Amino acid sequence: MAKRLGRPFIDSDQVIERRVGTSIRDFFEQEGEEAFRDLEQTVIDALTRGESCVLASGGGAVLRIANRQHFQQRTHGVYLHALPEEVFRRLRHDRNRPLLQVADPLARLRELYALRDPLYRESTKFVVETGKPSVTALVNTVVFQLEQAGVLPRAGA
Repeated sequence: MAKRLGRPFIDSDQVIERRVGTSIRDFFEQEGEEAFRDLEQTVIDALTRGESCVLASGGGAVLRIANRQHFQQRTHGVYLHALPEEVFRRLRHDRNRPLLQVADPLARLRELYALRDPLYRESTKFVVETGKPSVTALVNTVVFQLEQAGVLPRAGA
């Protein structure tokens, strides 16, 4: 997406890891989720004030009202929607996500989805169903939605 739009790509989780000098998983274990969410809020505030970019936020960023407000007011947020079963299929071998290191990760994903889905819909302007299309197809869908909304100039215009 960033390459297509000619803008930098920034992952808020990577920014946080560089800032704290450790992985998010280790930070969670050492400092707890509340400390992580405080830091995440600070980082998202700064990033949404910065230069135009493609920003990927962590999955729980929408839990904080301040983050939701920043996404609503300062961005053209796109919610890449996926059902818990699809997310589980993609992440079932991932050991770096602290909230999924439980006995039943699919059940946990369903809980997270029930909590977060309405918050994502509240904080973003666009919803794109991820399903199983290619990355190129997803980028084309997002660009099309942004063009239709007047956020981006239409191709060939």
